[in-house]
Amino acid sequence: MAGPNRTSFRTGLYPGRGAVSNPQGRFEATRSEAVDDGWGSLDEPLPPLATTVRADPSRSIISRNKSPDIPFDQSINPYKGCEHGCIYCYARPSHGYLNLSPGLDFETQLFYKPDAAALLEKELAKPGYRCSPITIGANTDPYQPIEREYRVTRGILEVLSKYRHPFSIITKGAMIERDVDLLAEMAQFNLVTALVSVTTLDDNLKRTLEPRTASPAARLRAIRTLSSAGVPVRVMVAPVIPVLTDAELESILEAAAAAGATRAGYVLLRLPYELKDLFGDWLNQHEPLKAKHVLSRMQAMRAGRNYDSRWGIRQRGEGEYANLLSMRFKAACVRYGLRSGDQFVHNVDLFHKPVIAPDSGPADGGGQLSLL
Repeated sequence: MAGPNRTSFRTGLYPGRGAVSNPQGRFEATRSEAVDDGWGSLDEPLPPLATTVRADPSRSIISRNKSPDIPFDQSINPYKGCEHGCIYCYARPSHGYLNLSPGLDFETQLFYKPDAAALLEKELAKPGYRCSPITIGANTDPYQPIEREYRVTRGILEVLSKYRHPFSIITKGAMIERDVDLLAEMAQFNLVTALVSVTTLDDNLKRTLEPRTASPAARLRAIRTLSSAGVPVRVMVAPVIPVLTDAELESILEAAAAAGATRAGYVLLRLPYELKDLFGDWLNQHEPLKAKHVLSRMQAMRAGRNYDSRWGIRQRGEGEYANLLSMRFKAACVRYGLRSGDQFVHNVDLFHKPVIAPDSGPADGGGQLSLL
């Protein structure tokens, strides 16, 4: 991709980018603040902001969790950072672990996992591995724009298909249609389910809220393509943003059901760590007349705070407004014939372990060391 990125700590608009600021991450030892030096530097046009992609030297590929409100225990993220630029993305603070900003850095300083397919094959071959459905894209989108060139997600799907390993895949990208051949084949054996997130049907709101995602129409087309190929699809109304998108809950579910989705879910907007300030900057820039109302509604569902991390509460909120959202969602699912609450049951009986060469060594996947 493009060359080194220039980090700016000023607030401003970059076309096609979600964040309007690039604050330091919470783990950085220093802080920077833009100051007017008298030469008008703060009024100068912001320089072009290119995307930089680097290889991530990961030695493992499967992440595991024990969160009681997450319906999977294994996940894979082909990329770190996400060029989609969704301002609300709860994964943004994770860029702080790379000594990068959760703001513009998150959507411009990206990392791909070149050895993802090989690492996955070796992890599946380990003697102690037990088959459990893997969720792809739980943190960052597996079909963000750079997947077109790097094809990390495609390689992962090929490995899972080869060994009949069950999985789910979550995306806001229409590029999932490219892989319908693999997904349709796996669907014949109940090995895959696709989750397509639709936040809004409003193209104008989408352009600033999640600038480099597929359009709402393209996502509905992807649902139609997948369902027509026999792939079970769950539409995720995620996140539901009070005042901005909550009124669209029923219309999104209706459109997704018409496109062929059979299941549905929703997640309330979450604002952990630096995300609350990033989202606040975005509101003040793009929706200044609604900013206070949005945050007030959020706090009413979060015990007076911008975020509540308690299990079960963080995804849905609590209080009268949260209960109303839940009732509206359930009623709409009944109205449009969508199943909610239950999880897709994957077939785990067809999985067969890869056979790793004896001289590959334990560091590469648990094989026996050669005596020669």
